[in-house]
Amino acid sequence: MGELARVWSVELHGVDGVPVEIEAAIGGGIPGVHLVGLPDAALNEAKDRVRSAVVHSGRRWPNERIVLALSPATLRKTGSRFDLALAAGVLAAAGAVPADRLAGTVLLGELALDGRLRPVRGVLPCLLAARDAGMSRAVVPRAALAEAALVDGLESYGAESLSEVLDWAAGNRSLDRVPPVTDAGPADPAPELADVIGQDDARRALEIAAAGGHHLLMVGPPGTGKTMLAQRIVGLLPRLGRPEALQLAAIRSVAGRLGESVPLSTLAPFVAPHHSASAAALLGGGSGVARPGAVSLAHRGVLFLDECPHWPASVLDALRTPLEEGEVRLSRAEGSVRYPARFQLVLAANPCPCAPPIDRDCTCRADARRRYTSRLSGPLLDRVDLRVAMQSVTRLVVQGPRGDDTATVRRRVIDARTAAGERWSEHGWRCNAEVPGTELRSRFPLPQAVLEPLEKRLRAGELSARGADRALRVAWTLADLAGSDRPDRHDVDAALYFRDRGAA
Repeated sequence: MGELARVWSVELHGVDGVPVEIEAAIGGGIPGVHLVGLPDAALNEAKDRVRSAVVHSGRRWPNERIVLALSPATLRKTGSRFDLALAAGVLAAAGAVPADRLAGTVLLGELALDGRLRPVRGVLPCLLAARDAGMSRAVVPRAALAEAALVDGLESYGAESLSEVLDWAAGNRSLDRVPPVTDAGPADPAPELADVIGQDDARRALEIAAAGGHHLLMVGPPGTGKTMLAQRIVGLLPRLGRPEALQLAAIRSVAGRLGESVPLSTLAPFVAPHHSASAAALLGGGSGVARPGAVSLAHRGVLFLDECPHWPASVLDALRTPLEEGEVRLSRAEGSVRYPARFQLVLAANPCPCAPPIDRDCTCRADARRRYTSRLSGPLLDRVDLRVAMQSVTRLVVQGPRGDDTATVRRRVIDARTAAGERWSEHGWRCNAEVPGTELRSRFPLPQAVLEPLEKRLRAGELSARGADRALRVAWTLADLAGSDRPDRHDVDAALYFRDRGAA
């Protein structure tokens, strides 16, 4: 009878990994493989994949009763990433592999029937969890080695097949390694803001949105530069810190979007799904365990919804919770997961279905215009801080000086973000858009004369309490851009101006 052997792998719960101990025991009954510990269908099928891979790797499969227990037993185990660990556990229990060589090593990878090691999703968050749990080494498919190298403090090895892993465990060969990766090289130049013709209000709103992390709606005829402006906001945003970049890379890894060449990108993401995308594509979903959607792939960056009135109203309204809470919660048969989703929302819309170059040429009936604009519900619009009405372009050659370029505006944005970060750092907020309204009113109260325009609009029923808080956050951003310590009456008036500008 073989001895009890222990190996390690990792289960993913959203972007959080949970180390899983796999115990393998051989003998004591009728030959067969028994997998316990709440495996899903894909994991249950691993018994046949693992046996075939072991045999085709030139090893003997034990013709005895094999029990494989995955702990914690109450945690649902999903996917095929456990194949390599299961095979190593069986052979270690049979005495074919030295068990001490596998101590402190996490094993990830799907096995083909001939023993080849196939890549799996979520290697990065799995290894982050393994490192935090005290593991010292990891063996992953060679295709995922660059991704594994993003994790500091963990020796990562890459293999092409089960046979290579077994020879390594026996001390007969070495496995591939790559040096740690820090961050990406110089990013491609961002689109130039100075290329946008005119649109002074929209350019100013874009700067305010970037400086404070505010949501933005642009309404105007086709060809006025809505998409051009949206694409240029990323060039104004600060680079991500390493923790944020790793978190974003972990989300992309779970979604299968990281690829094989993985320098750690510190550029804020820009995600622009088509209006035909489903709710699952936008928010996350799928059968089994839900995967991250566009809102999570845009974490710490920008989610751009062009032609937003063409989106189903129910899908747009589903954005309300992520906008408020900075995360999305998804419940499926295999369990509930939470994915981070703190993004800036940028919306673009035509004024009506026919969208002529000049508004006076509109041929839409009044009820058609109402149906078109009603896709953007009041509760969703109440969460949009800045609204801009785009003007038709009347000349192709700009007379006089062009608007500020990206580098100039970005310096102002970074200075404003730095001022806000220093002010809110002890409270854990990064920018003005994240500050709760109650905190602004209680800890950082403004004089009554400054708040008078807000209170007047509240009394008239023209502004909700949430809308007033959001206008107050924009006023703080305007003060930061101006280098002031606190907003004044002019900043509050300007915040209300940008809140009303696209209402029509």
